[in-house]
Amino acid sequence: MTAEQFADRHIGPDPDDERRMLETVGYDSVDELMDAAIPEVIRWHGTLDLPAPASEREAIAELRALADRNTVAVSMIGLGYHGTHTPAVIRRNVLESPAWYTAYTPYQPEISQGRLEALLNFQTMVTDLTGLATANASMLDEGTAAAEAMTLARRAGKSKSPVYVVDADTLPQTLAVITSRAEPLGIDVRVLDLGVDELPAEFFGLHLQYPGASGAVRDHAGLVEAAHAVGALVTVAADLLALTLLRPPGEIGVDIAAGTTQRFGVPMGFGGPHAGYLAVRAGLERMLPGRLVGVSRDADGNPAYRLALQTREQHIRREKATSNICTAQVLLAVMAGMYAVYHGPDGLRVIARRTHDMAVRLAAGLRGVDGVEVVHDAFFDTVLARVPGRAEAVVADAARRGVNLRLVDADHVGVSCDETTTAAHLRKVWDAFGAPAFDGAAGDALPDDLRRTSDFLTHPVFRSHHSETAMLRYLRRLSDFDYALDRGMIPLGSCTMKLNATTEMEAITWPEFAHLHPFAPESQTVGYRELIGQLEAWLAEVTGYDAVSVQPNAGSQGELAGLLAIRSYHASRGAGHRDVCLIPSSAHGTNAASAVMAGMRVVVVACDADGNVDLVDLDAKIDKHRDALAAIMVTYPSTHGVYETGIAQLCAKVHDAGGQVYVDGANLNALVGFAKPGKFGADVSHLNLHKTFCIPHGGGGPGVGPVAVRAHLAPFLPGDPLGVHVDGKPAISAAKYGSAGILPIPWAYLRMMGAEGLTRATGVAVLAANYVAARLRNHFPVLYAGNKGLVAHECILDLRPLTKATGVSVDDVAKRLIDYGFHAPTMSFPVAGTLMVEPTESEDLAELDRFCDAMIAIRAEIDKVGSGEWPAGDNPLANAPHTAAMVSGDEWPHPYPRSVGAYPGTVDRMAKYWPPVRRIDGAYGDRNLVCSCPAPEAFES
Repeated sequence: MTAEQFADRHIGPDPDDERRMLETVGYDSVDELMDAAIPEVIRWHGTLDLPAPASEREAIAELRALADRNTVAVSMIGLGYHGTHTPAVIRRNVLESPAWYTAYTPYQPEISQGRLEALLNFQTMVTDLTGLATANASMLDEGTAAAEAMTLARRAGKSKSPVYVVDADTLPQTLAVITSRAEPLGIDVRVLDLGVDELPAEFFGLHLQYPGASGAVRDHAGLVEAAHAVGALVTVAADLLALTLLRPPGEIGVDIAAGTTQRFGVPMGFGGPHAGYLAVRAGLERMLPGRLVGVSRDADGNPAYRLALQTREQHIRREKATSNICTAQVLLAVMAGMYAVYHGPDGLRVIARRTHDMAVRLAAGLRGVDGVEVVHDAFFDTVLARVPGRAEAVVADAARRGVNLRLVDADHVGVSCDETTTAAHLRKVWDAFGAPAFDGAAGDALPDDLRRTSDFLTHPVFRSHHSETAMLRYLRRLSDFDYALDRGMIPLGSCTMKLNATTEMEAITWPEFAHLHPFAPESQTVGYRELIGQLEAWLAEVTGYDAVSVQPNAGSQGELAGLLAIRSYHASRGAGHRDVCLIPSSAHGTNAASAVMAGMRVVVVACDADGNVDLVDLDAKIDKHRDALAAIMVTYPSTHGVYETGIAQLCAKVHDAGGQVYVDGANLNALVGFAKPGKFGADVSHLNLHKTFCIPHGGGGPGVGPVAVRAHLAPFLPGDPLGVHVDGKPAISAAKYGSAGILPIPWAYLRMMGAEGLTRATGVAVLAANYVAARLRNHFPVLYAGNKGLVAHECILDLRPLTKATGVSVDDVAKRLIDYGFHAPTMSFPVAGTLMVEPTESEDLAELDRFCDAMIAIRAEIDKVGSGEWPAGDNPLANAPHTAAMVSGDEWPHPYPRSVGAYPGTVDRMAKYWPPVRRIDGAYGDRNLVCSCPAPEAFES
């Protein structure tokens, strides 16, 4: 295979297809099209300085060479990252299955029932283990979950104090993220040793770790009572595996639980991606940030799952949103939930008991050894040993034996056991401490009054799939419910659902990448850090910036990192008063939410009738806020899918007023190789590696949102969470390199595409969008267009006139597309009543035509409703989607044939996708909030 062939495999249309598409659009070549579409003021005419493209074999060989430079030691560092055995049936049939990793966020719930059920399992697992009422469908990691818990406590608590108390025995990286998030919001974080120090007289929240970072297991009931007495809310960051044996926090009145599910079958991955969790007591569920899966009912009254309470989300509430969280960690949450399904409560108890027994044996072997003191009597999996003046020597000796321990300070060493710990590992640790091998009875280290007595995971789903046969069939059944890229096109505007090539995915499960602890010695991570350095350099070249940090583990977190860099830059110049962030009315909702989190005031700039930023209104807003202007956030191409000609003017106007320009990189798939934000006036961007650079969406996550900056902002990029109090840089996620475990994916994409392939991909993406616009323009108005009537990489179809004339809504069209075998485009964003279509470069002409033909056929169906041939409330659109049960039922009272409902247009009857439920009643689910697994009786007819 030659290098050129990878780009040919990634890009759907072949040369003949491109010619046909160009004829339809009216251009002779892609270059001519791009010359017409992209304003010359931003056009870059150079060649990307990237290595010559590698073949798939060559790229894998290079990745293997990098992997071989890493050392996979036995990790006993702990601190929230643990060795775990991923059941092979889950690894192969979830993590490595395109049916799971190519799916999109379940905003179309009728075709997402499989992953929604999997996420409901996850939520139920978390609520059962924590003893709390409601959990969300995952957070980004433990650090960010704890930070979200802090802001939730501030919103929901009665206290007006700005003080947030954090126990000194909290994980250091969690403390770093909390303090980084607190500072822009004016929150005063007080770190206290709550075994010694008194609580302050007033505070709005309290954060506790259970077990503590030192391994200690303490009774927090008194602290919870004291906090509640002054109107404060209490968060406990709890280890879910420990909670199978320890009293859950909900049983002592804790308000919020936060943490990670990493040790439930998800590899450490050098820091991520892992599914964090957040759970709350009753009464706080409507303030809970992030996505929340709830149980509702479909048109037949049958139980059905959907995302609940979506009006809380940042895309709707913008600067009033509860959080800027957008990408979650769905794929990893599915894995963690399935780990609990596979093992069940008894299996989890066995794993926890064995882990605890290993730690107890380890401690027993260290007791009585000269110069070694086991500090805590009560612990779960982590032993803290005091070795005065010898800690570095002990850690170094263990490393020579292939075991990584935690250096706490000059006198203390931490040793954590996990599911993978063996007796041989313990012998090596004893040897490093100078202790003899221990083979006596070890006893127990769990306090009697803190032992768990309540049951958990009682729902049948956690007690029914313990054989591999049962588990395999359960995973297959759920994936069959879903629509993902392995079935067909997902033409979502703004979300860039394109090919995630198998070769790009191949390396992420290699032990040399998957099994590294994020705090492993640098000598063991040489290859990984080289890969990251290369990736950051390539991303800087592609975007025209000077420096890149991959730490943000979602696009929203990249936004926050970029805004914090701007904030710190202004402060360093004595302009800390600059706090106004201008945001166009068309912007992504995360923009406004991120600005508020960065301590900025949001001022909205209007858009004109063509969807462009209104430069007259911009001038007015700049004049009004000139002395306080910190930044403008603008998406380019615009959220309306247009290359705005005024972008250079916009940048100049903001710079002249002393502000910085943030260009949201969500639409970078329309720029790579043709324009560089860092060269046409932007100071900072975040990049969505789960969009332009081929990390799969995974049903709503994982993602990576690196932040790219010009040189003057480079000193303010995110810092190492373990060194944040030294270098003063913010910690955006809990690990230095964020979700490092999936960085081999964009590395492989860039390495195999090369400069020419990347540039061609952009051109074909823009060609595909304009082809769709050209084919559909006479059937559905294309709402916005730029130079010469062209769109960028996406187009907006305006259904509002049809809705007004016929009553057929954008929802009707979206659901009818399911019957035609498609996931709907983005609905009602950025304009209500519209569909935003982004075909990407990966879809071939046959699939583009299949989509266009379906949309044209749907228009004909709308006309039948408009003419009165089909009643307004009883037609294939109003009744869509049609399930197999519906069209095969004994009764058919509808005025159109069953075949029209089941097999519209030219749908291939042999390849028909059948949704498992009919249209879901979202309002019912919000009124009757149920966010854990319903009883099996709910599904009886």
